[in-house]
Amino acid sequence: MSKHIDFYFDFISPFSYLAHVKLPGIAAKHGYEVNYHPIDIPQAKIAAGNYGPSNREVPAKIKVMAADLNRWADFYGVPLNFPAGFDCMRWNVAALKAAEQGKSEAFVREGFERIWGRGIDPADEGEFRAAAQAAGLDADELWEYGGSSLGRSEFRKGCVEAHRRGVFGAPLMFVDDQIFWGNDRLDFLEQYIATPRNDTATAA
Repeated sequence: MSKHIDFYFDFISPFSYLAHVKLPGIAAKHGYEVNYHPIDIPQAKIAAGNYGPSNREVPAKIKVMAADLNRWADFYGVPLNFPAGFDCMRWNVAALKAAEQGKSEAFVREGFERIWGRGIDPADEGEFRAAAQAAGLDADELWEYGGSSLGRSEFRKGCVEAHRRGVFGAPLMFVDDQIFWGNDRLDFLEQYIATPRNDTATAA
């Protein structure tokens, strides 16, 4: 049985960006693979019964969250800049095609580094194509798939499956029957996968 971490993320999520700075290395260190599952956070919240405003609509909360994000970025030694826009749908959909071609980690890394590392506008076609090329993918194919009805239909199916599994936000990680929510839970996740257990344990 393969050892894997199911990583639910949204390119619009800065905490997903921060989690991905460390997650691939943690997984590789312990012989795990990361399975990438793009979702739509607002949709996931509503599906879970959370109808509250987004963080960006609560000034007091966004002020504290921004400070916290910068602390984490400094701690990890990575840049963090709020993007010039927040329409990440094409990126999320395209991540499905990247997964089909075994390029999930590279594409997700390139996307996050541009969107949250440099603060680009996710709607910038040139940035999208550059990320695809840097990840070893066909930029034309990926751009077309990200905006296609087929791609968006597959993305919606994935979001429904995520809700059925209990996904209510991102970043959220499943290992076996354990759920880890948030960048600040990576230490707990690593502690869990580093602990020897019976190989017959059933994966979630």
